Amino acid sequence: MVNTFSNIGVFLLATIGILYLFAVLMRFLLQLARADFYNPISQGIVKVTNAPLLPLRKVVPGMFGVDMASLVLAVLVGWLMILGCGLLAGVGLINPLSALLWSLIGCTMTVLAIVFVGMLVSIVFSWIAPQSGHPALMLLRQLLEPFCAPVRRLIPPLGMIDISPIFVFILLTVADKLLFGFAQMANMPQFVYQLFWHIPGF
Repeated sequence: MVNTFSNIGVFLLATIGILYLFAVLMRFLLQLARADFYNPISQGIVKVTNAPLLPLRKVVPGMFGVDMASLVLAVLVGWLMILGCGLLAGVGLINPLSALLWSLIGCTMTVLAIVFVGMLVSIVFSWIAPQSGHPALMLLRQLLEPFCAPVRRLIPPLGMIDISPIFVFILLTVADKLLFGFAQMANMPQFVYQLFWHIPGF
């Protein structure tokens, strides 16, 4: 019975943690892409993340146009998620420095997963609803542009077919494999690895 409550606790904390981590990382990515701040989805993400982010910005300034406070907040959310789930799972108190490193790796894996899935969604809707003006799709295109544009400059479209997403998928997959290797080198436990999102199939 104790194990049942422990599993439920881990499930709830991991679910809430990864959803909030998603919101924080989305805010970082949308700011990085200079996406539409007034998009209703952008506004929703801002409202959800403002409470911890605004005071954090007073001590963590931005650098080179990058919102460093969002990155720090994301790593802190992952760190707390790891420590909390470790306690609930009966692992005990995990070394805070190890948890910080694992959180950094996990947050990076989650960013890759967000971009990977976002690319899939964008490609599907480019076929079934190419002219859609839905706020979610418009925001998704803006979010993905910083990842696709550099590849598109190197690999121009073949006629009407843009093949740059294929190479973006390859690069994302290679990066995910490298991160998996780093996770193993950092002795990241399997249960910690599973707390974060990663590219499907890894």
